[in-house]
Amino acid sequence: MASFVGDYFLFLFPSVLLLLLSLTLRLPRVHCWTGLAVRALSWRLWVIICLILGLPLHKNTSARAEEVKSAGTDILSGSGQISDESRLICKPTALAKYLLRHCGSLAKPRLATWPRGDPHLQTLSSLLWGQHGEALQFTRDNLLLKDGGIIAVDWAVGTKMGEAATRKKWDVRKEHQSGMRAPGCFTSAPPVLLLIPQYWGGMTPHLKMLCQQALCQGFYVVVFHSRGTEGCPLTTARVTEFGDPADLEQAVAYVHSRHPCSVLFAVSEGSGSGVLLSYLGECGSSTYLTAAAAISPVLLGQLWFETPMPPIYRWGALFHRKQQLRRYASSFRGVRDVDRAISSSSLRDFEEALFCSPAQPQLSPLNSGLSSRSHSQWGLASSAAWALDERAYPAKDWESYWERNEPLRDADEVAIPVLCVCSTDDPLLPPASTLPLPLFMSNPYFFLMLTDRGGHCGFALEEQGGEIWSHISVLEYFRVVAEFLRGDERNRVSWSALMEENSQARLRGWSMAPAHRRKATEMRKPRPQAADQCAMDAQEGNFTWKRSYTR
Repeated sequence: MASFVGDYFLFLFPSVLLLLLSLTLRLPRVHCWTGLAVRALSWRLWVIICLILGLPLHKNTSARAEEVKSAGTDILSGSGQISDESRLICKPTALAKYLLRHCGSLAKPRLATWPRGDPHLQTLSSLLWGQHGEALQFTRDNLLLKDGGIIAVDWAVGTKMGEAATRKKWDVRKEHQSGMRAPGCFTSAPPVLLLIPQYWGGMTPHLKMLCQQALCQGFYVVVFHSRGTEGCPLTTARVTEFGDPADLEQAVAYVHSRHPCSVLFAVSEGSGSGVLLSYLGECGSSTYLTAAAAISPVLLGQLWFETPMPPIYRWGALFHRKQQLRRYASSFRGVRDVDRAISSSSLRDFEEALFCSPAQPQLSPLNSGLSSRSHSQWGLASSAAWALDERAYPAKDWESYWERNEPLRDADEVAIPVLCVCSTDDPLLPPASTLPLPLFMSNPYFFLMLTDRGGHCGFALEEQGGEIWSHISVLEYFRVVAEFLRGDERNRVSWSALMEENSQARLRGWSMAPAHRRKATEMRKPRPQAADQCAMDAQEGNFTWKRSYTR
């Protein structure tokens, strides 16, 4: 009998121990101390993993982890809070003040803390995985360019299941943000949102989530794919340089021709800002865009390529670019140094091998020796080479390449508001100390939203809903800018009713045919005569915000 009782007790001992442990963990103080211990152990384990992978630990991340570990009594009492440092850096203009008053998402965002807020985890999450699945579908238009090349524009179409799920999440968020106003627009036509992916192409989960959220709010969403990326066929021996806006300019003109009555916005992701900022600078006031935004932008292209990147990110970017080049290696081998590019070990070496050549024919209107044979050597027809000007051939060296491809080379010509969303813990970009702050403090068209957390295209919110703060702030920024530029309060159109009607219509059937077509206009408009007067008004604090050059 005694042996039976002993065996029975040993049999029940594990269950009783687990029961007592669960009851103990239910105590508030024990639960908090256990969480702190697990958090501290996880942090030390993550430090070891980062050291093995060669990932730098940002000072903000380590400092916040130390704050969490040393804030025992404050956390237990519920009063421990870690404040977010976010600031809007810009010239004090009427639009800047209007943004601060009406764009609530820009004020004190509650970004996720460690571990969800770790810059590397956010960066890898935005690039590799996310909530996309089967919620989105795209219809593609292939555009034939002037030089014979082809680019692709994908129109996003939300499925009923995906749009219904996103709409439910959007309605819940609107209930919590009672002070948020519905967007406004210039016309009754739904606005068009043009998305520009990373420089090496491809749709990331981060970009797909932005597509889904914009569709839910009633935007027409179109994604720009440069030649040779995302399944777009490559018909000429020419790929897009980092800051070459020629293809984007033709894509914007095509999108505008499809929806001439709609307001057109543009958002770039990461290194895709090189093409967007170059386009805004070269087109100036002739652009069809009303406003633009860049999430984790590369503002200084040459510095970005010359700054060493953590190995795991460098290998991933190089692998993706080399895979694209290998697909067309036989076509490029006669005009590009393909072997050197494939064997390169850094993004700079790859870019320099692909786009820089010490000897190439000089393109000049007076060069009578420029024969059709020299044109065909580089895979271009004579008319296409003449239209492309200096970009028809590789750059002579690394410095000359960036003279024509630096994103901010024509920043003084930008004539629409541009919001740049950056984080000081971005592991893919140079240090925040290299940001061109004088540009944002002197140019009335540039706005810099700088946060302490967010990683590269991460910016996850503290709430567990999976929402991205940069998506919310950018879409709200477009709404506020549209209302500000419209200016006529008496004829204000309620965008909330418009978006609701447009979203319901999309569930019934998708139609991209424009209601009215406007006469074709030239890509380049003459420089306004009142440009100097606008600059004087800006210096005096009476900036008019009309589309004009600011130089």
